[in-house]
Parts: sequence; structure tokens; C-alpha cells
Amino acid sequence: MAPIVTFGELLVDFVPTVAGLSLSDAPAFKKAPGGAPANVAVGVCRLGGIAAFIGKVGKDEFGQMLVDVLKEEGVNVRGVRFDPNARTALAFVTLRTDGEREFMFYRNPSADMLMVQAELDMDLIRGARIFHFGSISLISEPSRSTHLAALKLAKESGALLSYDPNLRLPLWPSPEAARDRIMSIWREADIIKVSDEEVKFLTNGGDEKLDEVIMSLYHQAPNLKLFLVTDGPDGCRYYTPDFKGQVESYPVETVDTTGAGDAFVAGLLNKLVQDKSLLTDEAALRSALQFACACGAITTTGRGAIPSLPVVDDVLKLINNVAV
Repeated sequence: MAPIVTFGELLVDFVPTVAGLSLSDAPAFKKAPGGAPANVAVGVCRLGGIAAFIGKVGKDEFGQMLVDVLKEEGVNVRGVRFDPNARTALAFVTLRTDGEREFMFYRNPSADMLMVQAELDMDLIRGARIFHFGSISLISEPSRSTHLAALKLAKESGALLSYDPNLRLPLWPSPEAARDRIMSIWREADIIKVSDEEVKFLTNGGDEKLDEVIMSLYHQAPNLKLFLVTDGPDGCRYYTPDFKGQVESYPVETVDTTGAGDAFVAGLLNKLVQDKSLLTDEAALRSALQFACACGAITTTGRGAIPSLPVVDDVLKLINNVAV
């Protein structure tokens, strides 16, 4: 059994080899395994933790390649299913000159959208101490019902529920649908991580820098133990029932921000599964968030998500170099 179990999409990202160009102008693309929940599982294992991934890919060469990558990284893949009738999802990611991204997806429908409840590995979910998920699997059926069933079982089994909405508007039928579905499971989460841009979106244009705007989201999740707002190169803000604050990130040469948020989550969950008390100990939480910020920063220095996720030595080196 794995103490950290992630659920959701596993796909292939195609990242242009030259930043700042449109998809049509990009001369070539680098193939990279991705999908936010899968990225988190790999990130945990890179850091020496134990994680499992639950999801579905096509019974095709891309699907097999993705599962092989997870296996090589040490991720438990007993919860992965292959669909002989649907393709593995693909995403083409354009990189602006500042390293930020725009997406074009090929998944209509892809295998990850078609996972049904009967395909869930119930024992894997029951054994999780932390169950992590996003919102992409809430877009359509049957993946939505499968997601809700997995979430319910994890909660009943005593797992901490970790939620990163990971907003990808091009995948949703409308912004309103995205907002409604993302918020539909908000109340279930123990830990929520959002970006500053997602704060603005979820609050209909609210100022993501204002505490009162942040708290309007915080208070909609009555069981929330930790609410995190990531601010890119500026680090993150944290909110708990007892304290709040800000942690700065680390200066790096950013190439591609793909996977940075997933690396951040992996760093935090890896610390949290070792010491649950950091949810109530501010000093311990700040230390864990500094580690998580370093994980995110390092990931931006390479192209693609999984290829750029750090190992512990790299994280500690960045932290110590800055500290000096």
C-alpha cells in the first residue's frame, strides 16, 4: 500500500523546443509525460516517498510509455487501467517568453475521461493516508462519478483529502461550468492549493492579493486544515484555522513552468505524510513550505513536468545555497 495516492489524468505533453512561439510556428516539440495527479505521484517518489497513481490511459504506445515511466520512477501503478477503445490524452503546450503556458488538448474523449467506478482499486484507496486529486476528472461522465466515489471512499477511510483544482479552461464547456464543478467538491477537502490566477477566477475577478478575497474561498470549506495560494516566483501564502503567513520562493532561471505547482504539492505532501503535526505547528509548516517552494522552483528550470521534478539533494542544495 502507498501512503499517498493520487487520482486523475495521465497524458503526454508536447512542449515546443523554442519558447515564445505559437503552436503553428514552433519548429519541433519535446514529448514529456504529464498530467497533474501523475506528476505529483512521481514528485513524491523522486523525493524518496511512496506514492500510487489511479487513472486510465489508452491501450496504445503512448499509454504504455506513460505507465512505464511511472514504474521506472517507483510509482505504484496497480490502480492504472488500459482502455482498448480510447486513446491516451495529448496536450500541446505553448511556452511564452516568460515561461508561462497556453494549452491545446486532444482528448475527446480520451481514456482518462472514461474510467468507471468498477475499475477503481478500492484497497489502494482505503490504504491511503493522503488522497490527492484535481478537477479535470470532474468535467464529464463517467469520470466524474468515479472521482466522487473514490473521494467518498478515501474520506470514509480516514485519509486527508488534498485538492489542487489545476484549472484548464480550454477543457471545460464554459467558465461557469468550470467554476461550478471545481467548487462542487470544495467542502470535502482538508487541504486546498490554488494559484493566484485561480483565486481571481474562482472569485469572479476578485483581487487575489487581498486577504478578504482569499478568506471568501477559505470559509467555503468548513473542514479545511490548510489553504495555500501559490504566487509563482514570489512563493506562497498559507492559511489555517490558527495562523496565516507567507513564504518566499527561490530565484532560478525559469525555462518552463509546467509542473511547478505539482512539484510544490509533492514536496508538501511528502513532508506532511511524515509529520501530520505540521498542520498545527507554524514553524514546521513554514519549513515544509520552504521545501515545497524549492521543489517548484527547480522544476521551472527544465522543459516538461516529470522530466524536471527534483530529487531531495537538489532541493536541499538550492535551499542551502540561498541561505548562505
